[in-house]
Amino acid sequence: MNKFLSEKVTSIKPSGIRKFFDIVSEMKDAISLGVGEPDFDTPWHIRDEGIYALERGRTFYTSNAGLKDLREEISNYLKRTQNVSYDANSEILITVGGSEAIDIGLRAVINPGDEVIIPQPSYVSYEPCAVLTGAKPVIINLKAENDFRLKPEELLDAITEKTKVLILPYPNNPTGAIMEREDLEKIAQIIREKDILVMSDEIYAALTYKEKHVSITELEGMKERTILINGFSKAYAMTGWRLGYACGPKEIIQQMTKIHQYAIMCAPTTSQYAAVEALKHGDADVETMRQAYNQRRRFLLNAFREMNLECFEPYGAFYVFPSIKEFNMTSEEFATRFLREEKVAVVPGTAFGDCGEGYLRISYAYSIENLKIAIQRLKNFVEKLRNE
Repeated sequence: MNKFLSEKVTSIKPSGIRKFFDIVSEMKDAISLGVGEPDFDTPWHIRDEGIYALERGRTFYTSNAGLKDLREEISNYLKRTQNVSYDANSEILITVGGSEAIDIGLRAVINPGDEVIIPQPSYVSYEPCAVLTGAKPVIINLKAENDFRLKPEELLDAITEKTKVLILPYPNNPTGAIMEREDLEKIAQIIREKDILVMSDEIYAALTYKEKHVSITELEGMKERTILINGFSKAYAMTGWRLGYACGPKEIIQQMTKIHQYAIMCAPTTSQYAAVEALKHGDADVETMRQAYNQRRRFLLNAFREMNLECFEPYGAFYVFPSIKEFNMTSEEFATRFLREEKVAVVPGTAFGDCGEGYLRISYAYSIENLKIAIQRLKNFVEKLRNE
């Protein structure tokens, strides 16, 4: 049977995130802190709009690009929050989650042999999606001493004559790192000088805790060379609705729409109607959830300080990335023992790139009650390791 399989596909490793949660699902009294999924229900007024769409029989295909009303609301939202204007008719595409937007965005611009720069640790799908297009992934290993921010000298060192795209994954999954305006200005200067594209994944843009998120599209000359990725899963607690979007130059969006047309047809219609409601009236819901995440973030950081576990302060998304290097164990060994002995699942840092070795990703998209139980178990585990 192997002779029938694609060598390119079989060469890609399965996601390192799911392994531990298959075990958790069969383990009594286990707590999972690994899945990047809000523990909040989708706000009622958004669910109601989805239900109402079904009751009205709106179960048809939309246009390939998505509902015109939704594209207009996305345009209004980005103008309101980032002061960036996109044409709803030609520069916005509704996708099945942000993940589809990443996939077809790369496919629309990559030729075999092009290079895609991927800062890591970062979301697990960037590298496989680049490989599947025939691109060569060029990995930049981000450093804790730089708060896992991309530095201009690191970018310059990675660029070659074959570089086509830089993926900019901020606010970052798994580290929670952000890029501030002064950081982005230095990166943008290089992008313009070297004439390359940016894919800016801003799915966590609404969930920042130090200052308002700044998009690279806001900077001079960057909107026209950036594919902006965002969606509804994280900020609006709409993971299962599977809805995202891409914004960018009309020439690129046109080609992305072509791929989307043949592979998907259109994003789920019910979800699109619900998303219109989310953008029109969901700001207060997002703020409520953001404040709750911030409380949990501060609780975890304080707990790490009390147990003398090193962790830089994250200012975005809903993850912390503590270091476990002092224990002379691999991230996978630590996570496996922690799960087996204390019944708490976390993700080894290596799931997000080799430079994640020595770290764990812990999600705080969980109730404060579960976080308190899990952190007490982590404290017990750390004390036991230090006494071994």
